[in-house]
Amino acid sequence: MSYLEATNDLYKQAALTPDVGLCCTTNPVWQLPGLSIPTIMQEMNYGCGSTVSASDLVNEPKVLYVGVGGGMELLQFAYFSRQVGGVTGVDVVDEMLEACRKNFKVAEKENPWFKSDFVELVKGDALNLPIESESIDVAAQNCLFNIFKTEDLKKAIGEMYRVLKPHGRLVMSDPVCEQHMNEALRNDDRLRAQCLSGSIPIRDYVKMLTDAGFGTIEIRARKSYRVLSPNHYPTDELIHIESIEIAAIKDPMPEDGPCVFTGKTAIYFGGEPYLDDKKGHVLLQNQPLAVCDKTAAALAQLSDEIHISESTWHYDGGGCC
Repeated sequence: MSYLEATNDLYKQAALTPDVGLCCTTNPVWQLPGLSIPTIMQEMNYGCGSTVSASDLVNEPKVLYVGVGGGMELLQFAYFSRQVGGVTGVDVVDEMLEACRKNFKVAEKENPWFKSDFVELVKGDALNLPIESESIDVAAQNCLFNIFKTEDLKKAIGEMYRVLKPHGRLVMSDPVCEQHMNEALRNDDRLRAQCLSGSIPIRDYVKMLTDAGFGTIEIRARKSYRVLSPNHYPTDELIHIESIEIAAIKDPMPEDGPCVFTGKTAIYFGGEPYLDDKKGHVLLQNQPLAVCDKTAAALAQLSDEIHISESTWHYDGGGCC
């Protein structure tokens, strides 16, 4: 059995019998006017964070969600779009698609505004999406891509890039790990399917996104997620896994490389009212400006009257680019 077959079998079982602890996210459930998340959807929330942000969902976007789970984030996306076929959910597991359809019927009873046909459910593979090129404004996946091995991960990211419109965005939540994982962990198909042993460092994840062509990367959150301890897993050391929320925007690639936002800010504290670096960045005196890592490095070289903060691994928009 391949690791992908093991993954599909795991999520087939999770569709037939909800597994609350499979991918437990610490994110609070959205509390929005008129939005009720059915209990069954919460029990089948097999994500590690959230991919739903109101700032991404303006002007009635066409949304794609890959790996439907119990339908919770599909319902949340539909809350903002509220149009027939405004959201498309793709999954390779028949049982998960069927469970999602049943959960939508529950959601209709709890949410007078919601209609099941707001979401189109499609059987398909993340490595070969049944979606037209450049037809999607916002694509999302939650705790799916970390399952893939390197070459398949590249394919999955490439497929998302293909279906996005220019300036569209890929919004993701995935486990990451900065520590080395041994081969026993890496080659354990079940641990990979459980969103644990496929975790890779953030820098490697970002490089795969920029290699695919995404010109802007935003690290929106970074949180503690799991530990792999020697008394429970085949490892000699305690391994800490984190969850990140990240957006990759299909902007043109700048000549000097991608803009990667990790939560740095620049503050000018010189004697003039402002500092203009003549490259599109104007810093008002003693006012923080969110900057990408590339701009932060350039500003640090430009003047010793600019304070550059460390990465907070949280970026919520605005800034230099």
